[in-house]
Amino acid sequence: MFDVGPAEIALLAVLAVIIFGPERLPELARKAARIVRFLRGIANNAQESLSRELGTEVDLSNPKGFIKSYLLQDIQPVLDDVKKDLQEVEKEVREEFAHVKGNIEALDSARQGDVAYAGAPFDPEAT
Repeated sequence: MFDVGPAEIALLAVLAVIIFGPERLPELARKAARIVRFLRGIANNAQESLSRELGTEVDLSNPKGFIKSYLLQDIQPVLDDVKKDLQEVEKEVREEFAHVKGNIEALDSARQGDVAYAGAPFDPEAT
């Protein structure tokens, strides 16, 4: 997650000594460790609660996989049906588009005089 090497850690330690002083540094380190333990406890409690509610072991290190496997498993068949229906509608729309495109091309060629136009009479002098 964080790409921190030994040089960056040393720089942060020197900055901490300069900013907070060597007297306050141990106290701040204890407070930071206490905060990290508290946050880790909250995360573990949340994970245990989810595991208890779902009845299976929950791995929150991969949230996308968790959502996919636990939350979407019930609606996946519905999503598959909708996807199938959308593919059928897309096929119908493409066929209708090809039909309309053919009609437009026929009208364009008729207007150019290639084929007798059987539409409404056209009066070029009417404005």
